[in-house]
Amino acid sequence: MEFSRRETIALGLGAAAMTMLPIRAFAEATADEIVADFTGGASMSDGGVTLTTPEIAENGNTVPIAVDAPGAVSVMIVATGNPTPKVAVFNFGELAASQSASTRIRLAGTQDVLAIAKMADGSFLRASSTVKVTIGGCGG
Repeated sequence: MEFSRRETIALGLGAAAMTMLPIRAFAEATADEIVADFTGGASMSDGGVTLTTPEIAENGNTVPIAVDAPGAVSVMIVATGNPTPKVAVFNFGELAASQSASTRIRLAGTQDVLAIAKMADGSFLRASSTVKVTIGGCGG
């Protein structure tokens, strides 16, 4: 199949237009939407989950966090101010010795970090902590 110069230019312009589609079409969901999806819209109670974060993080690229949720089946970590708010989901099996996890996360700036735990009985518990970032992580 041979293309004329006009058809080649039209195909090239069409390809260029496709790459410039609004980024919003591919945007990540907001923190509230992610939490609602995880909980199925169920209400959450405060307490029962321990979220350990530093009060001030000198570098947003590596912020240590730890979560402990006795009796949890699953725990989701959300950084509300990040471009991609969903940070991690930890699933615990029946033979898990403890329902705790720790990791390092990247934060775009000063923001709240949430830990939402799905308990074995189907209820949801939450804990939150504000982390002040002095040097940017995701955002620069």
